[in-house]
Amino acid sequence: MPSRRFRWLAAKEFRELMASRAFWLLLLMIGPLVGHGFITAVDTYAEASGIAGGPAALGQGLSPLDGILVPTFGAYDLAVTLLFPFVAIRLVAAEKASGAWKLLLQSPASPGAMLLAKGLTLLAGWLVAWLPGLAALVLWKLYGGTLYQPEVLNLLLGHLLRVVLAAGLAVAAGAIANGAASAAIATLGFTVGTWALEFIAAGRGGALQKLASYTPTAALRVFEQGELRLATVLVTVAIGLAGFALAAVWLHPGRTIRYRLIAGAAILLLLTLTGAAASRLRSARDLSENRRNSFSAADESALARIRQPLRVTVFLSPEDPRLMDLDRNILAKLARILPEVEIVHAAHSRTGLFEAGGDRYGEVWYQLAGRKSMTRSTTEPIVLDNLYQLARVPPPVRRESEFPGHPLPATPSGAAVLYYAIWPLAIAIAGWLHLRNWS
Repeated sequence: MPSRRFRWLAAKEFRELMASRAFWLLLLMIGPLVGHGFITAVDTYAEASGIAGGPAALGQGLSPLDGILVPTFGAYDLAVTLLFPFVAIRLVAAEKASGAWKLLLQSPASPGAMLLAKGLTLLAGWLVAWLPGLAALVLWKLYGGTLYQPEVLNLLLGHLLRVVLAAGLAVAAGAIANGAASAAIATLGFTVGTWALEFIAAGRGGALQKLASYTPTAALRVFEQGELRLATVLVTVAIGLAGFALAAVWLHPGRTIRYRLIAGAAILLLLTLTGAAASRLRSARDLSENRRNSFSAADESALARIRQPLRVTVFLSPEDPRLMDLDRNILAKLARILPEVEIVHAAHSRTGLFEAGGDRYGEVWYQLAGRKSMTRSTTEPIVLDNLYQLARVPPPVRRESEFPGHPLPATPSGAAVLYYAIWPLAIAIAGWLHLRNWS
């Protein structure tokens, strides 16, 4: 039966994963990495909450998402970038190098089913690696901390999509490259390339900045801010699936090089079209507890009455922190509400110094319904009032933020023993026993 055949494939792949020293090293290292991030985050959060007797930070600025969850799970972003690709590549490269893949192709199972089994096995292994992170959530609750379920689940979804993308890229590299070392270099090269793309596209606008918004780091940053974007989810999944599709094409020994190149180009073209279509989707939800990705309810109700397209011309360089504030606190929110927002970055140098028309540097022009106005402010109320004046919409009555913040002067008791002693010791013993029995 097909279901029994697939269960046999999945069991075989899981045994291969358990026999991988790279996977056990990943488990061994992930505990201290997560523990360091969690302990440091709790200590910093406690200092901001006034544990040392000093003045506490403003309560509204103390959010467990920023203060605890993102730093703790940041260890998984590091692991999926530098450690996880070696685990994924081995599942493909080892069979390819030993000739076992050719023998498996003679079985009734299709290459797609075998790669699906590998993908599910990698996800299962990554869920095992999530145990230290989930333990951190339990510890935080035991310390008396609060967790807002929607933003926690959204962050976990972001990290899950991150590993889907990484698995697709690693499996594709393992299938195309001649060896595991070459595949690892190619995967790392892709990651470095996405970092360079983000740096180059920062503040440039247009298609380049849109493309950079779907790099692994930028995509994860969306979830870390408590926002769920349908376009980001679809593009990330599409990239991961495209990687497995490329692997299925290149791992078929009966295909010519010409066929593989044509099929690979077709997959990349389909991925490009899918990404272009998905990027036009504007569906997004703010799942953060403090509604950081949204205006106030009163402002959103007033902005919903503006139906004309908005054009924003920004004379700020990519390295100016005011541009980051403007993008994150105003322009990104406007793009989710208004029917059409066009952003033009008029400063072309990275610093904005000694540029033609430098006397206009710092200006932000808003054009709506044939009317224009300029302001140098990046403060939300000033910008919104300017838009209301352009649109001839009466400004709403605003209220103070209702998010109280969650200060907690807690100490990470027991965390050091768990992450620096118990977890490494348990993984070392389990790995030694399993690998000894396997060999």
